[in-house]
Amino acid sequence: MLGDPRTTRITGDATAAVYRRTEDVGAEQDPGRHRDGPVAEAYCWSNLTSGNASRALWLLLLPFMVVNLAHWMRPTARSAGNAVRLYGAVVRLIALSLTVLLTAAACEVALDLAAWQCAGAAECVARHSWLGFLSPEQGGWWSQPGRRLALATLVPTALVALLWYLSNRTWSAYESQRPLDSETPDDDPAPAAGHAPPPPAVRPALGRPGFWYGRRLVARLRAAHTAAGLLTVAAAVWGAAARYDGTTGSAVPALYGRLLGAALVLCGTTVVTVVCRRGRSERRLDNRVDRAVTTFLPPAALVLLLAAVVHAAWSRPGWTSTGSSLPGEALFAALTLGQGILVVVLAAVALGLYTRAPEARTTLRGLGGPAVAMLACALGGVMTGGVAQRVADWLDGPGTPGMGDGPWIEGPPVLLSWQAAVIPVLLLLLLAPLTWLVVRTVRRVRRMEPAIEAEYGAERPDAARTRQIARVRAAAALTDSAPRIVGLVSGATLFLGAGALVGAWTAGEVPGLAVHGAGPFVESLADAAQATGSWMIGFGFILFVTWGRRAYRDVSARRTIGILWDVGTFWPRAAHPFAPPCYAERAVPDLSSRMCAWTGQTGGRLVISGHSQGSVLAAAAVWQLPDTARHQVALLTYGSPIERLYGRWFPAYFGPAPLAGLHRSVHCWRNLWRATDPIGGPVRIEEADGRPEVDRGPLKDPLVYGRTLEHPLPEPVLGHSDYQADPVFAVERAALLERLGPVLPRQAAGKAQGSTGRSSG
Repeated sequence: MLGDPRTTRITGDATAAVYRRTEDVGAEQDPGRHRDGPVAEAYCWSNLTSGNASRALWLLLLPFMVVNLAHWMRPTARSAGNAVRLYGAVVRLIALSLTVLLTAAACEVALDLAAWQCAGAAECVARHSWLGFLSPEQGGWWSQPGRRLALATLVPTALVALLWYLSNRTWSAYESQRPLDSETPDDDPAPAAGHAPPPPAVRPALGRPGFWYGRRLVARLRAAHTAAGLLTVAAAVWGAAARYDGTTGSAVPALYGRLLGAALVLCGTTVVTVVCRRGRSERRLDNRVDRAVTTFLPPAALVLLLAAVVHAAWSRPGWTSTGSSLPGEALFAALTLGQGILVVVLAAVALGLYTRAPEARTTLRGLGGPAVAMLACALGGVMTGGVAQRVADWLDGPGTPGMGDGPWIEGPPVLLSWQAAVIPVLLLLLLAPLTWLVVRTVRRVRRMEPAIEAEYGAERPDAARTRQIARVRAAAALTDSAPRIVGLVSGATLFLGAGALVGAWTAGEVPGLAVHGAGPFVESLADAAQATGSWMIGFGFILFVTWGRRAYRDVSARRTIGILWDVGTFWPRAAHPFAPPCYAERAVPDLSSRMCAWTGQTGGRLVISGHSQGSVLAAAAVWQLPDTARHQVALLTYGSPIERLYGRWFPAYFGPAPLAGLHRSVHCWRNLWRATDPIGGPVRIEEADGRPEVDRGPLKDPLVYGRTLEHPLPEPVLGHSDYQADPVFAVERAALLERLGPVLPRQAAGKAQGSTGRSSG
């Protein structure tokens, strides 16, 4: 970033810091030496997303991250009314269902498949000797089914405890940085004589003092989700014992079981109430914590879990493990149905918001959030179903769980097999739109070729070179087709999931058995779909684990996964507290504090430049500045997804109105983009109030069409990279500094340098 191997850290730590070239460290003490050019600083934040090896495990939290994104994809609303609050509450409920789904999958594996089904079958225990001490054949203390279940609760309980620990630890490391106490417009000092007054303050959501400090909400949600996980485990082990007690004359007091069940319902209702409450206080820094919730809710759930363990471990000599111990079919069906209903409600709310304040470039007419929430549910289903299917295959040896040929165990709930069977159908449905995209791209390449040759004025056109440039441009344009694909996948997932739920309910058997007698062709199709889907759902989970393992050992792979998190973890954890941490809650206060401190101490002018995701961080940091400091800042963005991605998918925060407000609030802004860039694009802010247009582009890429005397070797097509190598970059930066000049005169000797440039990651 600085173009010099000799760098010195100015401020920050090993995780994120500001650097300068070593020769520029004392620029403020020697302004005359640096009067002719800007002094560059680099803010490096890459360790926040791709630092140590433990971050590879974040890949397993992908569904939580995706549903958290859905919270921020709300359409633009004219006011924070009931519809906005309902949108947030529904997303938080979907997020809560994902926590319950993950915990239920762990219960299915540990309690049902291992402790109940396999440990209760002598043949399965013989194959898996590590379960021998649980076998009824040995007659030990643990041989009773309830005690086996009580012991197996350690696995899902440990999972919930791990999620709580990671959420608490990452909050301390990433999101505990307090933003600046921003000034209000009334507090700004009067402008000096001869200076133009600063423009009116424009404070969109990202500029509010408390936006990047969500301690109160994260703490509340962490307590609620932790309690929900523990209650899921408690309900699973209590339900198995209660079912036995209700059908036989058990020695366990019936009142104890009823009181425990009522307490579980009461605590679960409290969890839902806590999740539905509003928690973010963006208009001010809210450092409070809901002590009653965070202090008493998780311990209360833990006490109920211990009571459920005692209830299940009570001696029941006549209890034998046959069939399935858990109401897994009903539990997974209820979760699937509930998630589908919540997604439909969310879509209705989002569509209503969009109808009241439509914006042409909003993704899927405001349905981007519901579509992404549906994908989060699908990812959660794939991961949890994959675990259950693979563990069942491993425990059952040569048999296929659910098909009646398993010699030892019955296998996981039937619904999981139906959900797996619809995956090949979903992929077949995607063939048509993907084929259409390929055909359209090929046609676009052919249409572009004459225009490219005319653009470069090629005297001797090279067909291969022309086709290369056209292919890169056409491939970059595919980014704008992503919303349609996401909408199609989400809609198909919703309807196919509903079909799988109906099939599992009506048939009560896996697809391969449900169509028995319908004819050889239909039977073969059902068997193929079930087998292929089961293999694919298992392969998907194995792929997640493999990527995580590779990223744990390989720094380059870990950096690639870190890039994938750049968008997902930019947003605060407002829906799911177990999502990967928000690096922007550390990076934005870092950047804004540095800019505010430097401009306040020196009175100097400043150009903050950002590439790609760095441009989004730069904009967020500028929004956080007091008005006087923002008036001393020019913004230079390049390869920026700030409108192409964020403006379309997150219109309430990066839509036309917030971006136009940012343009008015800073002294000047310039955005560079290329047609070959699949990520960056124009900001689409037109000239207004005498201010020049923000965008400059598309920049020529490659700079030279063919070989020349000045360029004897072929010039590469840069796409999203190396904007600073383009001569236009230096020209535009110099123009921004020049436009800052008339407002802020050069500093006198003994003060700070005349200008500074800054690049953010």
